Amino acid sequence: MDLLKELKDCKTIAISGHIRPDGDCIGSVMGMYLYLKKVMPKAKIIPMIEKPASEFECIKDIGDILSTFDPDVTVFDAFIGLDSSSSDRYGDALPYFESAKKKIVIDHHISNDGFGDVSYIDGNASSTCELIYDLLDEKVVDEEIAKALYIGIIHDTGVLRYSNVSPKTLVTVSKLIAFGFDFPKIIDETFYEKTKTQNEMLGRALVESIVFMDGKCIVSKIDADTMKFYDATPHDMEGIVNQLRYTKGVEVAIFMYEIGPLNYKVSLRSSGKVDVAKIAKFYGGGGHERASGFSLKGTFHDVVNNLSDSIAMQLDA
Repeated sequence: MDLLKELKDCKTIAISGHIRPDGDCIGSVMGMYLYLKKVMPKAKIIPMIEKPASEFECIKDIGDILSTFDPDVTVFDAFIGLDSSSSDRYGDALPYFESAKKKIVIDHHISNDGFGDVSYIDGNASSTCELIYDLLDEKVVDEEIAKALYIGIIHDTGVLRYSNVSPKTLVTVSKLIAFGFDFPKIIDETFYEKTKTQNEMLGRALVESIVFMDGKCIVSKIDADTMKFYDATPHDMEGIVNQLRYTKGVEVAIFMYEIGPLNYKVSLRSSGKVDVAKIAKFYGGGGHERASGFSLKGTFHDVVNNLSDSIAMQLDA
């Protein structure tokens, strides 16, 4: 994709990502935003996602993000959708995507079938931020753009520990940290540091977890009443499923929290024997072979029973 060629003559550009934005979503939206502001100073460019968590305030101009939208939909010359395997995950920004004159999609989820007018999809990439770096003119990239993209890569690779890291990922990271920002501090403040509430949610999830299928699966949930008691938000659930997956002998970890009556946000993590992206896609979600998610209605036991069948089919294959 020749990004600037695709955006030629565009005077209004929206940039968005998926609901409940994580580090890669936030980093890619802001990295793209900061870059386009430099190379297209006369264009009106609006980043639009849900309000990011406070730990991402280190990203320049993050306060420019639009998180509440006017009911009268503006028709943008271009809408750049990032880090989302389907358009319905754009949330409240979806009407802007649907009405845009040109739809550009950049994503690294293997379940993305390329739903934009122009799409740049690579399921082997570590993150959307890695893909965005490929599209930018390196001579224009500065420290603030590099910092935003670095944050996205770090978050989607578990600080370069996951199997999605490639030699190319490491080369990209080396170019980004060469700008001289304090990358160890960024790792601590945006990835490892947890609030008291986050630690409380993690503790509850670990204590109440259940191991089944001869120890090959582990599941835990946080219900709405518990979230209300601790004044917890969806952001406070991040990282829990990864910690569950570290349980010895576990092939698949399931973590779910209630987002409505009998409605759960489900996250899956795999050690590699089970392709959880296939499971997530079956239930209307998406993601990667080892990390995927979706939403599902039903009781806790209904959800677990359904997932158990899907996991067993792959483990027994």
